[in-house]
Amino acid sequence: MNSNSKLKLINDPIYGFITIPNPLIFKLIEHPYFQRLRRISQMGMSYLVYPGAHHTRFHHALGAMSLMQKAVHVLRLKNVEISQEEEEALCIAILLHDVGHGPFSHAMEHSIVESVSHEYISLLFMEELNRQFDNKLTLAIAIFKNEYERKFLHQLISGQLDMDRLDYLRRDSFYTGVQEGSVNAQRLIAMLNVYRDTLVVEEKGIYSVEKFIIARRFMYWQVYLHKTGIVAEQLLMNLLKRAKELTHKGIELPASEALRFFLNMTITKDNFNKDVLDTFSKLDDYDIVSAMKAWASHEDFVLRNISEMLLSRDLLKIKIKKKPFASNKIKEKREALSKKYQLTEAEAAYFIFEGEIENLAYRMDKDAIYLFTKSGKLVDVAKASDQLNLKALSKTVVKYYLCYPKPKY
Repeated sequence: MNSNSKLKLINDPIYGFITIPNPLIFKLIEHPYFQRLRRISQMGMSYLVYPGAHHTRFHHALGAMSLMQKAVHVLRLKNVEISQEEEEALCIAILLHDVGHGPFSHAMEHSIVESVSHEYISLLFMEELNRQFDNKLTLAIAIFKNEYERKFLHQLISGQLDMDRLDYLRRDSFYTGVQEGSVNAQRLIAMLNVYRDTLVVEEKGIYSVEKFIIARRFMYWQVYLHKTGIVAEQLLMNLLKRAKELTHKGIELPASEALRFFLNMTITKDNFNKDVLDTFSKLDDYDIVSAMKAWASHEDFVLRNISEMLLSRDLLKIKIKKKPFASNKIKEKREALSKKYQLTEAEAAYFIFEGEIENLAYRMDKDAIYLFTKSGKLVDVAKASDQLNLKALSKTVVKYYLCYPKPKY
């Protein structure tokens, strides 16, 4: 499709019509790197808990770009100078901020590649696109990396009240049906301003900010850290880990060309070159689901059973508590499973494992949300709040989980 296409609007269920601002951004949306996001789920395995949660990173990226356009419009009305070049760069940066996500979102970062974050891969994609588009993304990359002199622009992309969070909270709330997580993005954007190169919220917006922080807290406990979702994501990571382990032992597994590449190779930041990037760009959720369907009949006990669990939603049990689980109890469970199915201790660990989760809705120590008072002062929203104790929400809550098979195993 060429840049003269009549398609300049996208109908979004959250915001209505989203306008594509210019031909460059239209071409970026058309690019295979970005179109791949149609096949990357926004919420990983959460659809096993919330059946409606099938929306994609493509939806989210376009929504975040739409909110960025609104934020720029609001700030200009308040006499904050933002050039056309800066506006374009902001839209490009927020559009591409998640382009480096792997299949089922975060699972790839811990199983297929070795400690390579999606943010790092997103930057690699942006730099490659910059080469393909004659360095027209240079300013967007500088803002994305927080290397541009006007720091508030980076805060719009990556901060505690950025367009990324405003979109995903509202979008995830909509698609899961969890109404308590819904935030009024329009109201929050209308309250934004800039003071001494810092993104601030006008004092009268305090209640909207309070609701935003509480909604974020709620969404993490109720949705993102839902116990069933935790089990599913950990099982998926274990599945990919096992597949890689078997591949390295010389066992050839049915898989797409892109997935087979990552099963065979050990990929780190040091060898994540252009060829690896191109292969990564061909990897999406469909590769993993297709592999699971094939692996569900494989002779390997671990690979077969985890695949069946995920495909049939017949998952492990999970217990969550405030203190770590006793190591001797975990060992006993593993020994019992090993004896029952003639598994090694390492194989049993794929089905019986522990971990921890944490929830931090608001950080006071880094990139705080500041209210701009009528007297011209900046006040941390947690200190200004008189309705709710936001300071309590700035403390990290850690919980511990133990996953283990249901009685039939």
